[in-house]
Amino acid sequence: MSEFNLQILVAADHEAQADAAGVLVLTNDADPREASLDGITRIDLHFPKFADGRAFSQAFLLRRRLGFKGDIRATGEVLLDQLVQMQRTGFSSAVLRADQDAAHAAVLFARYANFYQGDAANAQPHFRKAA
Repeated sequence: MSEFNLQILVAADHEAQADAAGVLVLTNDADPREASLDGITRIDLHFPKFADGRAFSQAFLLRRRLGFKGDIRATGEVLLDQLVQMQRTGFSSAVLRADQDAAHAAVLFARYANFYQGDAANAQPHFRKAA
């Protein structure tokens, strides 16, 4: 299991934290390597539609290659069936779309508790850990 436990938020929770200091909002076409992360505690990555997965790549790059330790938050069209992959690519929080039921998220995480491949937090594949 990833060291990042995904915090599930609803829009009202996210909006209450919108003006927090140290928040960087990156667009989908932004290269995270070009952003200054000094003083940044949270990075918001946006999913404009279900079929646009560029934010997954941005999160992975921020966690694995740039070593960002703060909150990486998914916003926009965030659906339940994306949550497990979000956690595995480095997201630490997600703001669900209004029509999604947060109670169902726990079922997904229980169903997919272990993975053969490495992820953003644990680079070693399962067979390397067992050896």
